Amino acid sequence: MVDKKAELATTQIKTATTSAGKPERDSAAADLAALVKASGSSAVLVSYGILEKLQKAAEDKKSAPAKEGAAAAYTALATTLAGLPLTSEPALLRALPVVLVEQGDKQTVTKAAQDDAGKALIAYVNSLVKDHMTVAQPYLCKYLPVIFNAIGDKKVSKDLKTQCADAAKAICKNLSSNGLRDIVQTLINAQDSFQSKAGTRIAALSAIASFSETAPEQLGFALTQIVPEISKSVVDTDPTVCELGEAALTAACDVIGNRDLEHMTGPIVRSVTHPDEVKEIMHKLAGVTFVSSVESPALAMVTPLLIRGLQSGVTTTIRQSAVIIDNMAKLVNNPLDAAPFMGLLIPGLEKATQTLSNPEARGVAEKTLAAMNKLNGIIEKEKARAKEIDLDNVIAAIKAKVPTQTDDGTFVHHVGQIACSLMSLRKFEAESWKEVEKFVAVLDAAKAASIVDALRVECEAMVKPLPSNDDEGDDDGEELCNCTFTLAYGTKILLHNTNMRLKRGAKYGLLGGNDSGKTTLMRSIANGAVEGFPDPSEVRTVFVEADILGELSHLSCIDYVLEDPRLKDAKREDVLAVLNSVGFVEGGKAQPNNAVSTLSGGWRMKLALARAMLQKADILLLDEPTNHLDVLNVQWVMNYIVSLKNVTAIMVSHDSRFLNTVCTNIIQIDRLKLHQYRGNLNSFIEKNPEAQSYFSLKKTKLSFKFPEPGPIDGIKSRSKALMKMVGCDFTYPGNTKPTLFNITIQVSMASRVGCVGENGAGKSTMIKVLTGEVVPQTGDVWKHPNARIAYVAQHAFHHIEAHLDKTPNEYIRWRYADGSDKESLVKVSMVLTPEEKKLQITPSIVSWKGPDGKLVSAKKIINSLTGQRRQVKNDFEYEIIFQNETRSAEGIYLDAKTLNKIGWEKDVKAIDTRIAQSAGQYVRTLSSAMVEAHLGDVGLEPEFATHYRMSALSGGQKVKVVMAAALWNQPHILILDEPTNYLDREALGALANAIEGFGGGVVIISHNSEFVSQCCKEEWLMDAGHLTTKGDSGWMDRVQDELKESDAITVMEDAFGNKSAVKTKKKMSKREEKVYAKAVKAKIDADIDLDEEEYEFATEHSLF
Repeated sequence: MVDKKAELATTQIKTATTSAGKPERDSAAADLAALVKASGSSAVLVSYGILEKLQKAAEDKKSAPAKEGAAAAYTALATTLAGLPLTSEPALLRALPVVLVEQGDKQTVTKAAQDDAGKALIAYVNSLVKDHMTVAQPYLCKYLPVIFNAIGDKKVSKDLKTQCADAAKAICKNLSSNGLRDIVQTLINAQDSFQSKAGTRIAALSAIASFSETAPEQLGFALTQIVPEISKSVVDTDPTVCELGEAALTAACDVIGNRDLEHMTGPIVRSVTHPDEVKEIMHKLAGVTFVSSVESPALAMVTPLLIRGLQSGVTTTIRQSAVIIDNMAKLVNNPLDAAPFMGLLIPGLEKATQTLSNPEARGVAEKTLAAMNKLNGIIEKEKARAKEIDLDNVIAAIKAKVPTQTDDGTFVHHVGQIACSLMSLRKFEAESWKEVEKFVAVLDAAKAASIVDALRVECEAMVKPLPSNDDEGDDDGEELCNCTFTLAYGTKILLHNTNMRLKRGAKYGLLGGNDSGKTTLMRSIANGAVEGFPDPSEVRTVFVEADILGELSHLSCIDYVLEDPRLKDAKREDVLAVLNSVGFVEGGKAQPNNAVSTLSGGWRMKLALARAMLQKADILLLDEPTNHLDVLNVQWVMNYIVSLKNVTAIMVSHDSRFLNTVCTNIIQIDRLKLHQYRGNLNSFIEKNPEAQSYFSLKKTKLSFKFPEPGPIDGIKSRSKALMKMVGCDFTYPGNTKPTLFNITIQVSMASRVGCVGENGAGKSTMIKVLTGEVVPQTGDVWKHPNARIAYVAQHAFHHIEAHLDKTPNEYIRWRYADGSDKESLVKVSMVLTPEEKKLQITPSIVSWKGPDGKLVSAKKIINSLTGQRRQVKNDFEYEIIFQNETRSAEGIYLDAKTLNKIGWEKDVKAIDTRIAQSAGQYVRTLSSAMVEAHLGDVGLEPEFATHYRMSALSGGQKVKVVMAAALWNQPHILILDEPTNYLDREALGALANAIEGFGGGVVIISHNSEFVSQCCKEEWLMDAGHLTTKGDSGWMDRVQDELKESDAITVMEDAFGNKSAVKTKKKMSKREEKVYAKAVKAKIDADIDLDEEEYEFATEHSLF
């Protein structure tokens, strides 16, 4: 059946486009518009074929009346339809591509008619924006490219261009925020300098800038696509495009939502227009401390600058780029945010690792490249889990829920884009989807709310990631904690926006390198400083550590436990019962009423566990629970932890056997995040083979470097003893039973000794006697006068307890400020006893050589030792001053044996120690720079070495400080009591390698059998105070017994790194020495001046 209205419309179009006279054409155009208006819907423009027929006439190149009539019809239709109600597609917009393209006809009349039609259609667009934006928005977005192109089309009149520009602004200003997704590609295409004219690009740049206010979040998400295109406009040859490009780039960068980079927007934009300033801008960016989460907008903003930095060819700038990339990558919450930039940055880093000649800068680039490759691996895993947002699937879901549409699918497509935008931003709360509901209501007002609610749920399911293999475990069991938090220490970010979920009864092994924040995390949990962690009234946490506070060390074990504020109401008999259960019994190795200061490290840990047991914790926080423990006690701790079925434990340990036995889950700290895995340590390493470095001494990438000790006068063999104990017994004050029985040992520069035995066997006590920390009741202890000894005690922190307000650098410079080691002068063995003081003030008969060389004897009291020493044959003599006498010009010297008898033995040792230590410091200036470098040799980064107080350091860092301080004076013997405590496997591996290459002797007390077996060939086995030795004590004799002249240090370096030769005396044979002595003596007898070397020789050999 033929539609009469359609026939009428065809007739009117024919009249409008074929009549010779303009009045007839205009009248027919008006009638056509009235017909469409009367139909009540612009849909007839399509169904009646009106637009199709008008388009054919408008494009008729041979007929001016056809083009003019079509233009008049468009004008009439636009004018008539503007302001009318709209409930479906504004079909007249389909004419925009025809009307705006067919402009600028050569004939003036036709050109004017086309211009009028264009203006009328743009006016119609403005009426849609004003009155019907919701219904029209999808179609306005579809035809926005046509309007943009018209703005730059030279055939379009100036007035029409202006109106098009205003209409484009109005559309963008009124566009719903998530509608931006539907025009992003339009904005990008408009920046194509080959396809788009300047006017088009200017209009698109203005639109981009406007979205920084109307849709900042959505613009930020699109920056990855937009920034590269805007950057091209910023350097355009057209000054207006360039100016607006810079404004658009600045506005776009203002929406990145990263507070750390807010102040850098201007400089980063400037780097695009002024590439010569990249170096200076990189310096500014390198000074930014990144704290906020880094998302794709921030990466989109900074990546172009980082690429320029990597391509700069300047070592400093390339290094800074690598550091910034590494720092920002650590703060990326969603790895997929970084995915678009990996292919841009990794090639630059790879080139840097191959071309940088500076080793340090190349090392930084290699470290960053390794981190980026690791992040790339994570991204690939996330891609495998992630479900990409599929617009077609979303559109299908919408179509299944709404009535069938009569348009070409534009409306549903646009609604799908809005939904995809919300999905991209992970916005699934009902309030955010009100924007979608507004559009769905156009299609089905009655059911819009329920349709959108169902659609929202379905869309969320579409992007829900697949389960991770690294999922934290079964959902069974009571959840004690599920919180997301950030953790910092000072200015250092340790964990950033990470999640922690803990289940009752689970046993978590906490892994991470030194300085990663393991101990800080546990302390923060214990102190209630973790955001979102349950209140102590809901979940009780107890931090278990073996360190005893100095002010409580005099208390008995029972009183020490009762001193805890959380146990103030505990009964004494209950405390005693728990202590008994862990081995504290009267008459045992550890007694409940003895002072805690008498406990070995292993018993201190058991005391800490007993205290935790009394507090009935929900969560136990255990920091290195097996430190100081022998095999039997480690087994006891493992059994105890496993038996706690309803108690959760978080444990830091470097004992792989311990973690394999007790752990049900592993939590790894990596790149500022907590990653949780089911299973024990072996299961974790199977999934993460690179984590083997935490537990393998040989797989470490870290390296320590110990200073070479150099030779000792008179010692020609490495196997020559430098320290001895002979027949020594020792009993602690208050004890009746000795701790040591008849101990005889010796240590040389060839020694590699491992001292082993169960807790309380006397290992540490023996070393304290050997080093002079305590004095034996019987037996002799001897040390070579020129030997320098470094001792790192079991409870290493006692070395620095009084100096926690100093930085490590300040501490070492304080300790050695006067040329001697202040710590060595506070030993018990260096403090005078009352008997020695009495001997010193009692007159004694002493003999010395007078000025004429003859022996003089007299009963005298020595007032003091001057600190001067001279060698006589194989012994030393020390200058003294008698009471009530002044120092003589030639000096009065007594041998050590005489001085020892009359109470001056400790003063003699102090002089020997000072001279030996001074020799060790001769080649290095005690400057901040030199000390910082020395701390770096034992793995402490400059940031912590020079800028952090020791109170802010982790346990592992403090051990490094103590070790570095002991090594400063270049010791001949290094004694380490439990060095494995607090050091992770990487640091232990570096320590083992440093010991292997060390030129001095080493004595190690440790329960870490792997560490001892790698470092030591000789073993001292302590059992209840008795010593048994086994192994190869002379292993090094056969390798390198003779001390070579090359071992002597021949270069001295000052604080500025300047090096100068050190004079070394040539070792003379006995015959050469005899001839030389005769020549020097002849000079003395003839009263001829001696040079410095001759004078020193004459003094040493008593030729005066």
